[in-house]
Amino acid sequence: MTSGISRRARVLAAAVGTGVLVPLVAAATPAAAATPAVTCTSAKAGLAAKLKKDITAALATRKGTVAVGLYDRSTDTNCTLRASSAYDSASVVKVTVLATLLWDAKKHNRYLTDRENTLAKAMITKSDNAATSTLWKQLGMTKIKGFLAAAGMTQTKPGANGYWGLTQITVTDEQKLLKLLTAKNAVLSDNSRSYILKLMGQVVSSQRWGTPYGVPSGVTVAVKNGWLQRSTNGWRVHSVGAFKGGGHDYVMTVLTHGNSTMNYGIATIQAVAKVIHKDLAAS
Repeated sequence: MTSGISRRARVLAAAVGTGVLVPLVAAATPAAAATPAVTCTSAKAGLAAKLKKDITAALATRKGTVAVGLYDRSTDTNCTLRASSAYDSASVVKVTVLATLLWDAKKHNRYLTDRENTLAKAMITKSDNAATSTLWKQLGMTKIKGFLAAAGMTQTKPGANGYWGLTQITVTDEQKLLKLLTAKNAVLSDNSRSYILKLMGQVVSSQRWGTPYGVPSGVTVAVKNGWLQRSTNGWRVHSVGAFKGGGHDYVMTVLTHGNSTMNYGIATIQAVAKVIHKDLAAS
């Protein structure tokens, strides 16, 4: 047995010495996958390169795993980072819950009841969990999945057993939802869209952190945030927002996990939001 190994070693040594490719080289441990890069495109000259540079710089020293989405209708600008990576939704799923409720009501040609309006307002403006659980249960999985299919949100997986905060979301799908809220479409009525945006514009001040950070004056803000601590991947801290004014009409999603504290995640999101608002305002 020993001689077999040494003979093989001698063959390898000879092969390496003669420059022959040794098959065993292929079994070497591959280098760690490169960190995904921010990608941006824009119809506005120079804007994509500026956003890519500034978002990359904003995240350069941040720990945790961050996913970013930006779409500005006015300049046909798109930026993405980890667009298809899945995150536990925490409370940002509440926008999807309200959209599902309104989509279903439209299908049945009815308005929301007073009770539904009260629950919806608490769910969005104060991030009320009990109100969300009530609406989630009322809707049921069939209707929730029905809305996701209608919205083309194919990467979103609803949380099982009533755990709506463990719904799996991606930047791609959150951006699809925000685009539905901010432009005419066949999925949500104009009244439904304005209702959701109105409530997202009335979020209590203590929950208006995240994507609105650094927004220029005169730009309207609609926001919904989420935060959740679990034993793995630390704090999930997310923010989705829609912004209009100053010659721009844009939606932004920033999803994060692996944060040591909630405030650390907020700071990461706000570092990204600040440069996006600044670059768009200057374009």
